[in-house]
Amino acid sequence: MALCERCKKKPASAYFRQIVDGVEKEMRLCQECAEEMGIKQLGGIMNPFSSFDFGNILGQFFGQTALGGERKTSGKRCSSCGSSFQDMVNTGKAGCAQCYKEFYGELLPSIQRIHGKTEHIGKISRQAGLAAQRENLINSYKEELKKSIEEENYERAAQLRDMIKTAEAGEEDDQA
Repeated sequence: MALCERCKKKPASAYFRQIVDGVEKEMRLCQECAEEMGIKQLGGIMNPFSSFDFGNILGQFFGQTALGGERKTSGKRCSSCGSSFQDMVNTGKAGCAQCYKEFYGELLPSIQRIHGKTEHIGKISRQAGLAAQRENLINSYKEELKKSIEEENYERAAQLRDMIKTAEAGEEDDQA
């Protein structure tokens, strides 16, 4: 009988196979080593998801820097729910929707590390798409306003100012 590949002392009683990012890892483990690794045996098959905690995994991503070191948190709290970024690291969960806005700077490196990008590419809801279009329109108006002021075209600048106010008011109406 084969020995446990981890402790190399006890007979292996179960087989564990894991594929991560296309890399396959196989291990024969004794019951004690398997339990230490958080893997429970299910009918002779190792079940790595028996103690699976998705929140814990997210918390680990949030709490690490791009190089894998521990991230220092500011102690800042969400103005809406009172949660801190450290709470998100500990639980893997945001306290409320506002947390995503308030801790955007702290979340961004984790999002980049997980997804490889910070811009959404793909399908979005109709409402989100309309909001993004409005945001782009407002930004283009602001750019044109800046140019109009530089060119001392104050009539066009006043028109653009009013167009920006109207577009931003429409944004507030959508949120109400």
